[in-house]
Amino acid sequence: MLIDTHAHLYHKQFDGDREAMMQRALEAGVTKLFLPNIDHDSIEAMHALCDAHPDRCFPMMGLHPCSVGEENGAAMAEVERLLRTGRYCAVGEIGIDLYWDKTWLEQQKVVFRQHVRWAKELDLPIVIHCRESFDEVIAIVEDENSSGLRGVFHCFTGTAEQAQRVIALEDFYLGIGGVITFPKGGVAETMAVVGPDHCVLETDAPYLAPVPYRGKRNESAYIPHVAIKLAEVTGRSVEEVARITTTNAETLFRR
Repeated sequence: MLIDTHAHLYHKQFDGDREAMMQRALEAGVTKLFLPNIDHDSIEAMHALCDAHPDRCFPMMGLHPCSVGEENGAAMAEVERLLRTGRYCAVGEIGIDLYWDKTWLEQQKVVFRQHVRWAKELDLPIVIHCRESFDEVIAIVEDENSSGLRGVFHCFTGTAEQAQRVIALEDFYLGIGGVITFPKGGVAETMAVVGPDHCVLETDAPYLAPVPYRGKRNESAYIPHVAIKLAEVTGRSVEEVARITTTNAETLFRR
């Protein structure tokens, strides 16, 4: 059994074959799918997919850092209202993104910290986006790391030293996806040092498809390619990697 801990399966890229895609994932042994929110515009489609597959699809709620701007009060009020309904398995996708635009860094920090505090209050894990912002993100997480805070650094592409810093937090995991299969991605080399014991698997579908599908639309059925590569570089069996990462995901999300 495998779990995709991060997939935007409500994305419009799946509108033409969503149910077939869901069936391919099941046939590939991917039994649970965790769906991160982006912003207001993604909520309806995410809810619809989770309502259609309540035993397989589990929604998160948060405001993606790329959707953070100068004024975020209304968006954050909606996130808080929805989180308090108890419907969600995590607070996410949240964090800081300095790849596209550094204009709203201070706002991203404020929004991220508020998400983390809601997560602690509601006893939910956080699903962290930290593109070119590891130092900024981990500083906030380390500062807020109390009251059973737990989570995952989604799409982890950092160094072995950064990985150890995440692991040292306790109850935090490394989200490993298709980048581990990229020849120059650096993740394979990092994981060869770190090992799979603190990892969960993810696709970030429809993005970041693993080799041999790189450059094409990603989907949850491709998770086995990530598991195989993680097993290869860490000297474990695929079965062991599947067991470890599935247990970690179920522990993290309590689903």
